[in-house]
Amino acid sequence: MPDSEQHFLLQTRARGDWVRLRTLVMLRWMAITGQIGAVLIATLILDFELPLPACALVISASVSFNVAAHIIHPSGKRLSERGTLMSLFFDLAQLVTMLMLTGGLSNPFAVLIIGPVTIAATALRLQSTVVLGLAALISIPTMAEVHFPLVYADGSLLQVPAVYLIGFAASLAIGLIFLGLYSRRVAVEGYAMSEALAATQLALAREQRLSAIGGIAAATAHELGTPLATIKLVAAELSSELKDNPELTEDADLIRSEADRCAAILADMREGARDDSHVKQAPISAVIEEAARPHARRGKRLIVRVDGAAGSETDAEQPMVARTPELIHGLRNAIQNAVDFARTNVWIDADLEEGNLRIAVGDDGPGFKPDILPKLGEPYVSSRARGSRAAREGAYQGMGLGLFIARTLLERTGATLSFANGTDGSRKHESRFEVQNPEIAHPTGAIIEMIWPAHAMVVSKGESRRALGENLKFDA
Repeated sequence: MPDSEQHFLLQTRARGDWVRLRTLVMLRWMAITGQIGAVLIATLILDFELPLPACALVISASVSFNVAAHIIHPSGKRLSERGTLMSLFFDLAQLVTMLMLTGGLSNPFAVLIIGPVTIAATALRLQSTVVLGLAALISIPTMAEVHFPLVYADGSLLQVPAVYLIGFAASLAIGLIFLGLYSRRVAVEGYAMSEALAATQLALAREQRLSAIGGIAAATAHELGTPLATIKLVAAELSSELKDNPELTEDADLIRSEADRCAAILADMREGARDDSHVKQAPISAVIEEAARPHARRGKRLIVRVDGAAGSETDAEQPMVARTPELIHGLRNAIQNAVDFARTNVWIDADLEEGNLRIAVGDDGPGFKPDILPKLGEPYVSSRARGSRAAREGAYQGMGLGLFIARTLLERTGATLSFANGTDGSRKHESRFEVQNPEIAHPTGAIIEMIWPAHAMVVSKGESRRALGENLKFDA
């Protein structure tokens, strides 16, 4: 077996921050319902005498955990690695305690301890999965030794053969290890595939850009080749004819050397594209305009404002930001969503204040439906009707994929996204002139707000004309 296969399950490169709190809360409610049902059936139908006060206390602990999680955090919150591990530890401890109160390994529901470990294997990193798995393995012999026996109402005990308990304990341990490893392998393969697809997309985009730059460079070199050769020839003739005038001879030699330098630059551009420092950072208005350019001719007016001033009126002191593909594409998707649903205007506001960079994309369309606002940013969530007529008739429902892509890409850059609707009440405070002048009006439809810590996105402020240094070659 190749080394990569041997160590495949030991890879620690797996996401541990994508589990939603709502998912774990929902699973915990299902477990609570099942535990209550099992206790009632065992007591009322199977006629077992269980320590009901202790069982109620353990179940209520799980209920309290869920209620507290719902109150403290929004349902769409994605837990950190530590948060997910602690939540699964609580579930494992609660389940083991319930099993110890209801017969230990003689309780057939003991097989459920495999659940938290399987979730950890698919959602957490290797170290966290191993820690939780070891805790589950230790709980098996602990339940065998420390538990309340199952007692019938007449006082007789439920007798389970020792050989059966030993076999059941062994099967639990083997099943826990096997399912953990299997789930881990599937999860790592899926994560590796997603990383490979992302790398392929980036490589493809880079190749397309390099090809475009290379084509322009080749055409430029071809077109400028003859003029440069002519300049060199004339400069050489002037240098030979002006030997009696050293100053003019020096100027002619300088012209010829600069022509040679231009030819060398063009040849170098033909051989490989350059990592142009000018495309690594740009004024915020230029980045926004680049993202909005594909939607500029779709019949809607795009109004870009930096610190409240229209794009054409912004000064040179606007912030310079890192121009990344994630930022451009994420903004483009947000702007596309606004253009799709706007009636006439789309506003893109940017400002830098209190250590944060804020960009808000708003429109004058029908806005988001209030019932789906908490779910926005998730795929396949219908957002709103497209256009004013469709808004009235409910003819079109979006799937939310554009917002999902925008949110995913922008969060990679460190942004925090929020979704809201412009309130009609805010329009009452606008003067008639403001309502008639879109450049100073406010969005009345959907608003997507993106906020970054300034240190994560802003490169500099007021330095748009500074020298950026020598261009460097792309690494092969």
